[in-house]
Amino acid sequence: MTNSRKSGFTLIELLIVVVIIGILASIAIPKFASTKSQAFLAAMRSDLRNLATAEEGYYYSNSAYSSNLSQLNFLTSAGVTVTVPEATAGGWSGSATHISLGAEKCTVYFGTAAAVAPSTLEGRITCN
Repeated sequence: MTNSRKSGFTLIELLIVVVIIGILASIAIPKFASTKSQAFLAAMRSDLRNLATAEEGYYYSNSAYSSNLSQLNFLTSAGVTVTVPEATAGGWSGSATHISLGAEKCTVYFGTAAAVAPSTLEGRITCN
């Protein structure tokens, strides 16, 4: 009497594993997308902080702020666009956007410069 037993997985076992992997992926993918957008916002905030440092350094050398980023020797992070809509002897304002975030924008202003929405407090970086 020979008892031959085949080893391997049944179709039901394989389907259960595929379903479990699908459930885990459906949980992980939205978390990953949220983490990416938070990283892009952090890059925008960081660039605005670095812009503030560059503006202050330029001010102490020239007694005025500059809207020209090349004069400030300022480079942005990958995907981030920084603009300085107003720069005078009394203050400056700046905004940052990221190519992957669409209409999301972070802004800051200092001194007598007009506040750029969504900023409402001087020196505080605000994102919408």
